[in-house]
Amino acid sequence: MTTALYLAHLNPVTNAHVEIIKELKKEADIVKVMPVIFKYDDKEVNSKSFPFNFESRKKMLMSVFGDSIEITEDYSFFAPFKKYLPPLLTPKSWKLRKQILNGVEGKYFSYTGDKAEGYMLKFYRLKPKIGERKSLSAASVKEKLYDAAQGKKSSWKEDVPEGISKIIEEEWKTVEKYASMEDMTTRVVGMKFPKEGWSKK
Repeated sequence: MTTALYLAHLNPVTNAHVEIIKELKKEADIVKVMPVIFKYDDKEVNSKSFPFNFESRKKMLMSVFGDSIEITEDYSFFAPFKKYLPPLLTPKSWKLRKQILNGVEGKYFSYTGDKAEGYMLKFYRLKPKIGERKSLSAASVKEKLYDAAQGKKSSWKEDVPEGISKIIEEEWKTVEKYASMEDMTTRVVGMKFPKEGWSKK
């Protein structure tokens, strides 16, 4: 029994993510998909970089894969986020590893298309398999969504499966909310974190 762990933002789920998950399903008996979550107390922190909450992203994944994959909240960071750094040296970072491996039995590997993230996963002994980065990025799809929300010409629907485009349209108020906002995130060690909750008092 082999489990594939897919840790990703998935914000939103794109054609490239769907392609990766389909590939992982061929290589593993169980595919465990973990959309990243940032929590401040009991509230999920969303921003221009992370507009869709966990439930929305789970809905997007299920519209394509149903129950053929596992979707969990195990890739969750809890404020203050700075306490996860530096990696390997903080108790919180090792607690995160334990969360990620929650319920995983037998052989497993983690997947990433990012070399820097691959090194991080290797440090945490999560047996990374580094795939080729897909040309379509969720960041570029988000930009197209924000363009559309501001009345500009946009081809975002070409970049997501039809079922997911319907979910995005149902949640268009979320897209409109963040379209003209400043991006309240900070990049540390190659990873983006929300500014809200970075150093909770």
